[in-house]
Amino acid sequence: MLDGCAASYRILPPQMGYAAVGISALIIEEQDRSLFGRPDAAMIITAGWVEFRESHHIVPAVQPATYSNDIFGRAAIMVLQPCIADPDKLRAIAYISGNLAEVFPYMNAVRKDAFYNVDGPTFTFMDQYRMLSLYASRIAMAKVDDIVDIWRTLESLRIFCNECWQNRQAIEPSFELRKKPAALQIFLRLPRTNCGLCGEKTCIAFALKLWSGQISLFQCKQVFDGHYVHLREPLFEICAGLGIEKG
Repeated sequence: MLDGCAASYRILPPQMGYAAVGISALIIEEQDRSLFGRPDAAMIITAGWVEFRESHHIVPAVQPATYSNDIFGRAAIMVLQPCIADPDKLRAIAYISGNLAEVFPYMNAVRKDAFYNVDGPTFTFMDQYRMLSLYASRIAMAKVDDIVDIWRTLESLRIFCNECWQNRQAIEPSFELRKKPAALQIFLRLPRTNCGLCGEKTCIAFALKLWSGQISLFQCKQVFDGHYVHLREPLFEICAGLGIEKG
């Protein structure tokens, strides 16, 4: 259709490395999007339209790993939109052909920073600044960089889920429900001096970044190198739900 309209476009393929979790993305000029409203384009389905940015992530030029008892299966991005929390990032929802419900307890035993809801079942954790929520047959991602980063994230999850499943005989499953503390609860256990030694202007800003996994607890100099040593234990206690350990 685009060729027939002499429209300019290019294809961004997942190539070999992300072939199990992605399909080719179409990059077109914004004015050409109206072509998809034509009657002969009625059967063309897209996951969504977002502003294209060249990715700094590199697609591996190797075949993806295969598993004899693949619990993840293939992935298909069904929703692609700008991220509500950060317009410079993306959000996506991918459906998978497998079912992850049985592997969640093993993943929960391996990742101490995750939040596992047995009744969901759901499995949520932070990948740096990205928030990932896994359900039995779908995955929701927030604050991902771009389409290639979405493929990278899905492939990492595919490998992690399958390796936990393959090694389940050596893993004691955990049904522990870890609750993520509210950022306000972290703030109330900080010195609240707004000294700025952590690199943030205020203690509430530090608490919010710690909650979202963007900063280390040990950057609070007042607690770990200053006069507020007595706050260490309360902070470690409240941050246990973030997977932060004393080390």
